[in-house]
Amino acid sequence: MRDLRLSLALLQSQAEEIVSRAAQLAESLRRPLELADDLSAGGVDLVENFGHGAAATSIPRWHFSMLNDKERNDALVVAVERQVRPGAHVLDIGSGTGLLAMAAIRAGAARVTTCEMNPMLAEIARQTIADHGMSDVITVLGKRSTDVVVGRDIEDRADLLISEIVDCGLIGEGILPSVRHAREHLLRPGADISPLSGRIFGQLVQSEAIAGLNHVSNAAGYDVSLVNVAATRGHFPVRLHTWPHQMLSAPVELTAFDFVAGDLGPGTSTPEFAVTADGRAVGLVVWFELDLGAGVTLRNSPENLSSHWMQAFIPHPEPLDVTRGDRVSTTLEWTDDRLYLR
Repeated sequence: MRDLRLSLALLQSQAEEIVSRAAQLAESLRRPLELADDLSAGGVDLVENFGHGAAATSIPRWHFSMLNDKERNDALVVAVERQVRPGAHVLDIGSGTGLLAMAAIRAGAARVTTCEMNPMLAEIARQTIADHGMSDVITVLGKRSTDVVVGRDIEDRADLLISEIVDCGLIGEGILPSVRHAREHLLRPGADISPLSGRIFGQLVQSEAIAGLNHVSNAAGYDVSLVNVAATRGHFPVRLHTWPHQMLSAPVELTAFDFVAGDLGPGTSTPEFAVTADGRAVGLVVWFELDLGAGVTLRNSPENLSSHWMQAFIPHPEPLDVTRGDRVSTTLEWTDDRLYLR
């Protein structure tokens, strides 16, 4: 009966949260959408009309660390410079501030169509691009790329796709469905794609501190374990070097994605780990290696302390007690935007 009451209460809570978030989303989108209408009628000052508060609540803070990540910026711009062909039509998914779109024009592209689903960021990109005198050759579409239709939103298919919509676990920002859709609907046959591919690596890890970011049993002598119904099953970001931990295996490639020709759908893999130390594995520490093409790579491996990307942690459903010399298999599952262990 207690479990039934909890289930009913949880369902009611989830329903209320959905309604609340829908209302919040509608409100958060209202003014930026009005902004787009105002701009088309003659322009508007972002700070004067919306203020820093509106921007702060609608734009994730990681954009600051991302744009200050020199290694990332240099790698992306070099990859664009090496792959843009003179006169090309470039599709950029994930405008942000318009950085890659502007780099593509400076590299010789004739025009760029860039998509940004966040209304406030889309407007920032438009004004930043205008400030650099590129509005006549860069079109910012304030929508998901998967909603873009050739002949309605853009004149024709693109010659090159560039995109850096990756999170700490590579797939969390939707790069799989975005590239899958673009290949079928938005790119010409034989179009170039950057990134070319991505690989995901992982290691077994022991860490009560990291496990405690997503699980609790007791607080001040009280059993509060019911809150674990809110625990994350899939991956989430951790800055590994900031938490006490011990690696219990060597790194293993967990899976790989071919953005040019792979199916990019949900799937599973069964990696095997050679255990290097006795301990209790609470999950996997995970990172990616992104091949941007033209000999340029990006990675957020644990030793890369300068990367703005954290590592990802995927919790085991239950901790695993392992012994040095063991070989341990686990099943990795991925959806369009999340990594899981089962």
